[in-house]
Amino acid sequence: MEDPDKAHVFEANDAFTLRSYGDVKRMLKDYQGALEDPDKGNVFEANDAFTLRSCGNVKRMLKDFQGALEDLDKADVLEPNDAFILRSRATVKKMLKDY
Repeated sequence: MEDPDKAHVFEANDAFTLRSYGDVKRMLKDYQGALEDPDKGNVFEANDAFTLRSCGNVKRMLKDFQGALEDLDKADVLEPNDAFILRSRATVKKMLKDY
């Protein structure tokens, strides 16, 4: 994780850098760490569907299904009919037994 760490230092307030850093942590199964960085990015781009989708997916992995659904619902409003968001929402609703 050396390169993302360097980018994080130089562009600590850049939403894209924070999302990328969070994605790397998610791939390493550091779900709590993955959630922390996208949440910071969400502060800078509060209306960013990609960030909200990323946060929703990480919250799903942490079994915070209600929090995941809230983020994914917000993302769906910003990017209606996005296949990735809709698929993620369907997965979370299935976990909540909301058929």
